[in-house]
Amino acid sequence: MARFVCGADRHQVTLLPNRLDDYVSEDNSVRVVDAFVDELDLAALGFDGVVPATTGRPGYHPATLLKIYLYGYLHQVASSRRLEREAGRNVELMWLTGRLAPDFTTIADFRRDNGPAIQAACRQFVVLCRQLGLLAGGVVALDGSRFKAVNARDRNFTPAAVRRRIEQVEASIARYLAALDTADRQEDEVARVRKVRIAERLDALRTRMRELQAMETLVEAAPDRQISLTDPDARAMATSGKGTGMVGYNVQAVVDTEHHLIVAHEVTNVGHDRTQLAHMSRQSQVATGHEGLSVLADRGYFSGEEILACEQAGIAVTLPKPLTSGAKAEGRFGKQDFVYEPEADAYRCPAGERLSYRYTNVEGGLTLRRYWTTACHDCAIKARCTPAKERRVTRWEHEAVLEAVQRRLDADPHAMRTRRQTVEHVFGTLKGWMGATHFRMRRLRNVATEMSLQVLAYNLKRVMAIFGTGPLLTALRA
Repeated sequence: MARFVCGADRHQVTLLPNRLDDYVSEDNSVRVVDAFVDELDLAALGFDGVVPATTGRPGYHPATLLKIYLYGYLHQVASSRRLEREAGRNVELMWLTGRLAPDFTTIADFRRDNGPAIQAACRQFVVLCRQLGLLAGGVVALDGSRFKAVNARDRNFTPAAVRRRIEQVEASIARYLAALDTADRQEDEVARVRKVRIAERLDALRTRMRELQAMETLVEAAPDRQISLTDPDARAMATSGKGTGMVGYNVQAVVDTEHHLIVAHEVTNVGHDRTQLAHMSRQSQVATGHEGLSVLADRGYFSGEEILACEQAGIAVTLPKPLTSGAKAEGRFGKQDFVYEPEADAYRCPAGERLSYRYTNVEGGLTLRRYWTTACHDCAIKARCTPAKERRVTRWEHEAVLEAVQRRLDADPHAMRTRRQTVEHVFGTLKGWMGATHFRMRRLRNVATEMSLQVLAYNLKRVMAIFGTGPLLTALRA
């Protein structure tokens, strides 16, 4: 082994053995995990087992188990069985737990039984970030992303999916019946064996048909007309790619645009984002402490009622309006080409005519005002405006709030780019840490706990990158 770096002799006896602390450097992230958990008031956060039982075998302190999980999620080890193995061989984890090695059942039960407390610990770290001045910008970006659940698509049933599977079974039955007729016309031994196999297959298909018909009844009776067998809370959700829908959850995240910290998050099983804007914005307003918070979102969040609720809470929302009218696509003027004149309570059309207020009605709980003019019949550009008798414009009673949103978007043309650069890479990081697979736990309450651990680990790593381990340890202990 000459001219090579040589290792120590495994059988070398030392007079004074090395301390475990000697193997963990001063800037190791495991020291941040240790300091953060030690500074938490676990009883106030709601963790079970903070007060030891007076009888029976002593249990593990919740701080020890929380440290194990935080270390695991920081290093992309979320499995309780893998954490059990790491606790017995990983020097950093030995240092963190004092050489304790709980079994995987104890580790898994802790995560399952302390969901609300773990989520509270995640929020507590956001409070710490605010105290450190990391959330002073007052601008956040909101987005949602679909995460897979522990539920295959074949174990999820919707009315359309059940009908499609029934049609597939009917086609298979017809095909096997035709094959059975062909076999009946043959007399050899092979044909007799084949008929037996076809008959068995037909019995299985008829059994499957009865199961699907029973499932069709259950799906129609379900509140949201959807049933998942493996994870009852998971729901089928569409994604951007054709044929790439998944059964999973919709994770909402609000991210600070300055330091890319997740200030608020929530897991839902609603497949769209339209009802999440006000709720998530208010959460981020509380988390950041900014009364006049600015929120950037994409067009999937556009909802007049949600935007109005944000405006009433003092939250300035910036997002584009989806173009739901087909007028622009067909080469005609859109509503944005008509200018509202508040003094006259009228619209000015591209031809210069005034569309006067006519009447008010209520549709879907919204108070709508209608405007039109009788000059459309003789208009030279009517073909570019409407195929109807006259062009009618509808205005919501709170339309001024939506117009303010559009003005903010016009004043900041890079707002949507900022949103993408802020929040979309966060979801990419989280999915990368999960191995682009799926949640490990079932039911919405447990999945929310799993996501809170992911978010807490992400925020810890971000703050360590911003401050450095040493200054962060000083701040935690202060």
